[in-house]
Amino acid sequence: MSVDIIDFNARWLKAWSDKNVAELVMFYSQDTVYCDPSVPNGLKGREALRGYLTKLFESTPPMNYVPHETWATHNGYAGRWYCTISAADGTKTYMRGFDLVVLKGNEITLNEVYVHPVEKLP
Repeated sequence: MSVDIIDFNARWLKAWSDKNVAELVMFYSQDTVYCDPSVPNGLKGREALRGYLTKLFESTPPMNYVPHETWATHNGYAGRWYCTISAADGTKTYMRGFDLVVLKGNEITLNEVYVHPVEKLP
């Protein structure tokens, strides 16, 4: 695989943290499939993802994603990350997540996201 998955993952998670929809959707292919707990049956296509992310980011507090571990697969990678969620009142909550990322070239064709809350960061 010609993609540096450590760098790719770090840049991709930064775009999530920045809530930069325009930059973020460019990581995905035109026919991407995206699934997370809010859309378990998935979204198909970059434009559907753009609409979903725009609404999602309008309704969520600041969230800072930090890569933890990344494992290469035959067609992409799996990555674990931690997220700090900052509420308007100053309180913070934490989440650990895991992404399955299938790549074609340097675009994500499949992204499955699994998350759960944690009490603290490692």
